[in-house]
Amino acid sequence: MSRTRLAFIGLGNMGGGMAHRLLRSGYELTVHNRTASRAEPLVAAGAVAADSPAEAVAGIRTVLLSLSDEAAVEQVLFGEVVPVLEAGSTVIDTSTVSPDYARQAAARLAAAGLRRVEACVVGNPFQAREGQLRVFASGDEQDIEAVRPVLEALGSELVLLGAPGAAATAKLILNLLLGAQVASLAEAVTYGERAGLDRDQLLASIAGSGFSSQVMRFRAELMRKGSYQPAFFRATLMEKDLRLAVTDAAAAGVAMPVLDTVRARFAAVVGAGDGDKDASVLIEHT
Repeated sequence: MSRTRLAFIGLGNMGGGMAHRLLRSGYELTVHNRTASRAEPLVAAGAVAADSPAEAVAGIRTVLLSLSDEAAVEQVLFGEVVPVLEAGSTVIDTSTVSPDYARQAAARLAAAGLRRVEACVVGNPFQAREGQLRVFASGDEQDIEAVRPVLEALGSELVLLGAPGAAATAKLILNLLLGAQVASLAEAVTYGERAGLDRDQLLASIAGSGFSSQVMRFRAELMRKGSYQPAFFRATLMEKDLRLAVTDAAAAGVAMPVLDTVRARFAAVVGAGDGDKDASVLIEHT
């Protein structure tokens, strides 16, 4: 088996983008996704589709995961992938999970003779396809160095953060800030609209102001167009990440009343049936 062959499991917006990037970077890919049609564009670009996670990783020593939550990681990684992997193989997990779960996963893989590189990525699907993500990595430094070319193909910046769980913590912190910006933008614009200001004009003014950010400009444009599908970051995933962060912070003795309120706002969006829409749909529920 070629040393450049990788397995990639989980081809959602971010996973699909990263897989395309790896193909264009010269890696051979075997891919799998629960919804098989997600693999079709990658197969057209040269990847090989597998019918199951176990089939995807057979004979391959470097596996990438991009899964939605801990339940999916538990089922796919520990239920189907670990029994098939050869000792010494490496799992590069880009899924957003809690720091505690990340530490447990690393220990469980080590006990099975496997390596885990925590590779939390920050960016959007466009950046994923262009290799412009920011990659936060943690785990054994030798394990990270062994797969550095893969990580550098995915991102324009690679930040090493130390022990398992550290990258997950950094990712959750950044998503806390993302959620807060989206929620504050939605509330501020709704206030302005109710006060008689033109919504489009107000969104454009905020996006072009010194109070804006790349994230706020991007979400302001989605809100202006009412363009929430396909989602760049689903509201259900936003709520999940905020919940993980608030829970982990509480365990560390840090109360987050502001951000827990933001989490509750996104939970209401999910409860209303808009969880699969982009997080910016929050403005329609404000």
